[in-house]
Amino acid sequence: MEVAQLKVTRYAVHTRIATITLHRPDRLNAWTGRMHAEYRSLLQRAGTDPGVRVIVVTGAGRGFCAGADARALEGHVERGSYDDGLGDDVAMPGYGVRPEFDADFASQFGIPKPIIAAVNGPAAGVGLVLACYCDLRFAAQGAKLTTAHGRLGLPAEYGLSWLLPRLIGVTRAADLLLSSRVVLAEEAERLGLVNRVLPPDELLAFTYDYAGRLATEIAPSSLAATKLQLYRDLHGDVAASVRDAGARMADMMRGADFAEGVAALTEKRPPAFPDPPA
Repeated sequence: MEVAQLKVTRYAVHTRIATITLHRPDRLNAWTGRMHAEYRSLLQRAGTDPGVRVIVVTGAGRGFCAGADARALEGHVERGSYDDGLGDDVAMPGYGVRPEFDADFASQFGIPKPIIAAVNGPAAGVGLVLACYCDLRFAAQGAKLTTAHGRLGLPAEYGLSWLLPRLIGVTRAADLLLSSRVVLAEEAERLGLVNRVLPPDELLAFTYDYAGRLATEIAPSSLAATKLQLYRDLHGDVAASVRDAGARMADMMRGADFAEGVAALTEKRPPAFPDPPA
């Protein structure tokens, strides 16, 4: 098992699943420039590790991410401008795949592995943004979610005004974006914002079971191709999607994963897909 401890994040890899934990539990994992930089570095590490097939993101303690740190917000007020605190030497995971993805958080669409948010507690502002840019969201019962920006006199952040309507529809997104009201996990599930709500003590077990099935039963090449199709097609049209799928089908049928999948089906056994080359 690979484990790493940075200043405000933690990283572990076990059974082909990488876990990135936001780790400022005394502040409900409030977001800072350092956390953003560490998070991107760990995403890049997981995204390029051939031994990792699925990425889980969660928070330490009682919170997922309670939004921007209040002290950082005070600094923005004093400066009269926004400073992301990232600096110049920062990892760029997911960048360069498609121009549409080359922006903060949107670049997660370019990472060729499923990213699952295990929302163990409050997710506000940028914390909600982070969860929404993950591919799947499982939440603990009673977890509070809010866009939060309206109460700070700010616009919807990090493209959430583009993403949220695509996740839950324009009318429901308008409600959450305009009101900045708090939504509990149970309502978020009804809205389609989260995939599943679990008792808090069952959240991670369920998440790892689901991630484990992706990691062992689904070909890595299929996960990568399907994720790219999913987000590329949000920016295109149906005919382009059909043509792209046909081209990928022809290419992937020449690959080892397809051969193994067919062999496993014929032999009535679980597939054993090899890790991609480093």
